[in-house]
Parts: sequence; structure tokens; C-alpha cells
Amino acid sequence: MEFEQNSLPPPPGLIATLAAGFNSVANSIVLILPPVLLDLLLWFGPRLSVQPIFQPLLDAMPRLYANWIPAETLEAAHAFWMDLFSRFNLFAILRTFPVGIPSLLSLEMPLLSPVGQPLILQINSFLVLLAAMGGLTLVGWVLGSLYFYWVSSVVLEKRFSYPIWTFVLQALGVNCLGVILLLSLAFPVMTFLGLATMTNPALSQIALTFVGVVFLWLLVPVYFSPHGIFVFRMNARLAISNSLRLARFTFPATSFFLLLTLLISFGLRFLWQTPPADSWWTLVGIMAHAFISTSLLAASFIYYRDVNNWLELVFQRLKAKMNTVKG
Repeated sequence: MEFEQNSLPPPPGLIATLAAGFNSVANSIVLILPPVLLDLLLWFGPRLSVQPIFQPLLDAMPRLYANWIPAETLEAAHAFWMDLFSRFNLFAILRTFPVGIPSLLSLEMPLLSPVGQPLILQINSFLVLLAAMGGLTLVGWVLGSLYFYWVSSVVLEKRFSYPIWTFVLQALGVNCLGVILLLSLAFPVMTFLGLATMTNPALSQIALTFVGVVFLWLLVPVYFSPHGIFVFRMNARLAISNSLRLARFTFPATSFFLLLTLLISFGLRFLWQTPPADSWWTLVGIMAHAFISTSLLAASFIYYRDVNNWLELVFQRLKAKMNTVKG
């Protein structure tokens, strides 16, 4: 059935939505406090090291793979894993996905701070490692849910009559499904990247780009899964279903919005990480990153609300149009 294009309301503007998110956080600057505190913990707090558990495997790596991987590639891989586990801080998993508190230092995991090297706590047992990972992940999920709740309620000026723990429980459900999805994709992705690297190191960049494009394509339909919980008080199942519905009808606009937010976030991340970890200028980067990340989250809540309202209006007008034609 044909209908006049100008009979439909215009969709929400992406630039206006981003500007609204930044303005909302600028007017409630205290919202950046959780990301700042998390990064300060990772910067000045104790480091939880897992190197003693994996050091025997790292020491045996050159001998185990000597006949399978070229010496130059094996040496580079061994140096990479040694550096990773020497700086790895288990507290970094407090930055959870998809619901979590943004962090600048969760990936960098600095070894130094302006006041010197932090206290290092060693984990020597695999069972202790599993318990610590589970406990820290749960804490990160809960804190991330409270952060999402706080930002959404301030930015959208909504006051819910439901107890806050109901939002936390539903967000935990979304996070659990997210972990299952990531684990199901992790093995084939790592295998693909590993084979590409061993075949030809130059192919690793092409393979990584390909994986990134596929990941973005898969991310769009589920990106707004947590938002339904905090914007419209949906349960986890309905929030995921609504995210798929939103992507189905607004895929180009939603893809562009997501790509724009990722470009802003990761593009500026390189700027914030320019100062060395033992410089006080890193504090400026932490605060700037907290502001940008919180503003982008606020914009995503605004976009989700406005696009859903726009879709409902479009469906109502199309339904009225169909009823008029039938009548």
C-alpha cells in the first residue's frame, strides 16, 4: 500500500540526540563519578595478579610450539603474553559488559602511578582465581546496573515506583545472556585469528578487521537490550525482543548511531591515553573519558526512548491509514 511520505513524522536526529546527551551530563556532572572512581581504583589501588598461575605455561610455550610456529612469530607471541600477564590486573573485570561502568584503564592496566608502584596481590590457586573472577564480575554487574539506573533516571527525568533491585536483577539477566553469547563466539573467533596469524602475520590485520565488521553487524540488534529495562521498565526477555525489533525497523539509522558513538569513544580514547601512567595528566584523561562515556550512554538512552516513541507513532498512523482505506 502506498502512502504519502510526508504523512510520517521525521525520525529523531542523531546529532541532536548526541548533543542532548552531552548537555544532560554537563548539567549533572556528578554522573561521571562512578567511572572516575573505578579508574582511580585501577590506577592507585592494589593490583590482583594472576601471573603465578600462568607463568609455568608461559615458560613452556617456546618448547611446546617450536615445531608448529616460526621462531620469529613464536618469540613475538611469547613476549606479548609475558607482557600481558605481567601487567594484568584482575580488578579490571569490574568493568563488565554490556551493563557496566566505563573505564579508561581497564584495558591499559598501568603498572605505575604518580605515587609509585601499587601493592601487588598474588593469586596462586586456580580455585581462588575462579572465585575472585565470579565475585568481581557479580560486583561489576551490580554496580553497572546502579550506574545505568542513575544515568537513565537523571537524563530522562523519570522516577520509578519499582524497587531498584528489580532493575538490577533484570540487568543481571541481560548480562548473563551477553556472557553466554561472547563465550559461544570467543572460541571460533580466537581460532580464526590464530590460524590467520600462524599462516601469515600480515593476514592478522585483515582478519581482525573482518572480525570487527562482523562484530559490529551482530552488535546492532542487541546493543539496546539493557535500555528497555531502564527506560520502559521491561523485563530482560522483553527488552531483548524490543532491541531486535528496533534494529529491524531502524537498522541504517541505529547502525550509524552506534558507529558514531564507537568512533567518538575509541577515537578520543587514544587521546586520553597519551600521558604516561605515572603522570598526573592521566587524571585529566580519566575525567574526560568519564564525561564522554557517560554522555554517550545518556545519548543512547535518549535515542532509545525517542526512536521507540517514533516507531509507535509511525505504526499508529499506518494503522489509521489502513483502516481509512478499508473503510
